[in-house]
Amino acid sequence: MKKKLFELKKSSFLEGTFIATIAIIITKIMGMLYVIPFYAMVGMQGCALYSYAYNVYIIFLDLSSAGIPIAMSKLIKEYHTLGLLEAKVRTYHLGKRMVQFLSFLSFLMVFFLAPQISFLILGNLEGGNTLEGVTLAIRCVSIAILVIPNLSITKGYLQGHSIINIPSISQVIEQATRILMILLGSFLSIYLFHLRVEQTVAIAITGAFFGGMMALFYIKIKIKSQKEKLFENNLQRDEIDDKTIKKKIVSYAIPFILIDLATSVYNFVDMVLLSRTMTHLGYSATQTEFITSSVSTWTGKIGMIVTSIAMGLIVSLIPNMVEAKTLKKMDEVEKHFNKSLQMILVICIPMVLGISILSRPIWSIFYGREYLELGSSILKISIFTTLFVNLYMVVTSSLQSLDCSKKAYQISCIGYITNAMLDVPLMFFFHTLSMPPFLGAILSSILGYGLSFIKALHTLKKEYHFRYKETIQVLQKVILSSTIMILSLMFLTSHILYYEESKIISVLYIGLMGIIGASIYFFCMYKLGAFPFLNKKKLTLKKVSSS
Repeated sequence: MKKKLFELKKSSFLEGTFIATIAIIITKIMGMLYVIPFYAMVGMQGCALYSYAYNVYIIFLDLSSAGIPIAMSKLIKEYHTLGLLEAKVRTYHLGKRMVQFLSFLSFLMVFFLAPQISFLILGNLEGGNTLEGVTLAIRCVSIAILVIPNLSITKGYLQGHSIINIPSISQVIEQATRILMILLGSFLSIYLFHLRVEQTVAIAITGAFFGGMMALFYIKIKIKSQKEKLFENNLQRDEIDDKTIKKKIVSYAIPFILIDLATSVYNFVDMVLLSRTMTHLGYSATQTEFITSSVSTWTGKIGMIVTSIAMGLIVSLIPNMVEAKTLKKMDEVEKHFNKSLQMILVICIPMVLGISILSRPIWSIFYGREYLELGSSILKISIFTTLFVNLYMVVTSSLQSLDCSKKAYQISCIGYITNAMLDVPLMFFFHTLSMPPFLGAILSSILGYGLSFIKALHTLKKEYHFRYKETIQVLQKVILSSTIMILSLMFLTSHILYYEESKIISVLYIGLMGIIGASIYFFCMYKLGAFPFLNKKKLTLKKVSSS
């Protein structure tokens, strides 16, 4: 009995953040590592095909379920804090029915519109993937849309009770199952049944469906023993009617859905614009597909470990901010927000810089040496996008938690419009400078997310009088420590040579540089007093701060 209670225990903000972040990091590490054997089996063409289908899948998944876990956890936390226990349970069942309808509708749209979507992606591109191959892959991944939204609604219900461990473990199970299906399906398709690349990718991409099923099965088993506590059925009906609850679900979910959907749609549009522009500039089908899939998907796989930091923070941040706001404890809201920003700055900035410096051996390990020069160049620059995505995710989620959905829309639209307007012009601009056009697409994304982040900070300061003095001080220390780390790594990488052709030596080289870089960075941060819990400040930045 004690074990069961432990499995469903509530988590504090820091504990919830730690659990969620660890689980997300594990899933992202798995998501990073599986691409090594997968890329080796299906090659560049297969990975480009996977990228096309997966980006389409994400758009319609967002349409049916994006924001549902966060919105559900927000509403459940609100009702639970106010003591409306029956309304809380009814909210879950009503939300589940709404999600099931949306997911079925999204599935039908993806399945039957797959040929048209395929043409939108490829256009008249010849010499690479075919319209038939892309259509097949899109249709195969569409069945996952029937499962994942149901999983999301249950995760949100548990997170609203500050139960973070079960949803986090289910996420690991989902990812492990998905990857197993991808690798096993690819291996059997190629080496046993000798299928074509298009058929292999189509089979592999169904792993999303099986992963969702296994995760849902795990959650159902875990909550079964505590069903009476989580889903009280004998409570007196609260005064709130179903219509009011449905309106609240929609009002809470739509902001998250629209912003996530807009992000996914723009990623898709970005992919199409990049592909069409590269073709227009005279690049071959092979080069175009490689660059497009690398920018839109495969560099992001390497950056997953960075993105996981923000995702872990948001899972625990949203319910705690909602609870603090409901109790009118705005000092706590501001504290949670600033701590989240500080954690991103302290952890993500050195990670992004390290990946950029070591982009060549990292790309070689993941994707081989066939397109090493081009691939590592893309990774070196595009990894910085993940830092701005993290910051953007935290500030927009915080705005929505504070019922500033309209402001969140406006801020997101400003970023996306900036991104869209600069995308093609910047690609042509870099091309005229005899520089790679993809730099324009990457830079436009960074500028869009960066502008949204700055605008959101201004809004929070204006609307809720948020202060960022402590966060700015942390940023100063991060910049100084990161600069020392970068200079040290640049010196070491210019003097320490390694055998590029060996993946084992490349791994050891990255590990050595990573340990040295992290040691230098955290030693500098410690000396600067960036870890107040150690209470041993040896050096300060008073002069820098005062200036």
